[in-house]
Amino acid sequence: MALVSMPLPRQDFDPTESAVSWLMLTQAGHRVEFATPEGRPGAADEIMVTGRGLPVAGRFLRANRPAREAYQAMEMSVEFQNPKRWNDLSAADYDGLLLPGGHRARGMREYLESPQLMNVVRDFFAAGKPVAAVCHGVLLAARTIDPATGRSVLYGRKTTALTWSFERKAAMIGRVVRFWDPSYYRTYAEPVQREVTRALASPSDFLDIPADSPNYRVQTDGLHRDSPDDSAPAFVCRDGNYLSARWPGDIFTFGRMFAEMLKE
Repeated sequence: MALVSMPLPRQDFDPTESAVSWLMLTQAGHRVEFATPEGRPGAADEIMVTGRGLPVAGRFLRANRPAREAYQAMEMSVEFQNPKRWNDLSAADYDGLLLPGGHRARGMREYLESPQLMNVVRDFFAAGKPVAAVCHGVLLAARTIDPATGRSVLYGRKTTALTWSFERKAAMIGRVVRFWDPSYYRTYAEPVQREVTRALASPSDFLDIPADSPNYRVQTDGLHRDSPDDSAPAFVCRDGNYLSARWPGDIFTFGRMFAEMLKE
């Protein structure tokens, strides 16, 4: 059994990316501990959990039923109710690190810009321990600088993250279904893909779906999500001890692959 740290912001993290990852890891026999800025239980983006704030026609944008059920179970866990503080995290205490994402700027920016968490990420990479990041969580890794090189810890690695294709589609839909809050799906003005790519050794190290993928349509339409029994819509990238994924639609495959990495 591996012990995994999952730091979270105090609010607005994605319920699917956090809870389904937690579910897949715990089902595989691993244990997940959480950490928040002040050591109090965090709260996911309520719009993604409940659908409130979305018109009826836009409810498909929220977390699907398996993800909502996983989030309810995660919320009730002893570990979620008793998180550590970010300042108390140490890579030496854990076997792996998982960085979920979320897009709502109100809560996510504190997490994505945290010097404390960047120190933790740096130490996990330096120790060669497994690290997994999904969606905006990849930004936190990309922004973490290795003091030995002055470059991102992702420099020289291959990764994916929230692609500009997905981010653009979400922003366009968001401007319709939440016209009074047009920036809801844009955490930053600069696209995630662009910033992450800038941290890499080569633009070709940012991976997206190849046009000849046999599952290209379901992997790129933003409508299909993977499930415990269907990985066809997912796109997950592994580079050594580092694992990355694009969005909630990859998350069952992402969680299963990280659970397997931790057993190696």
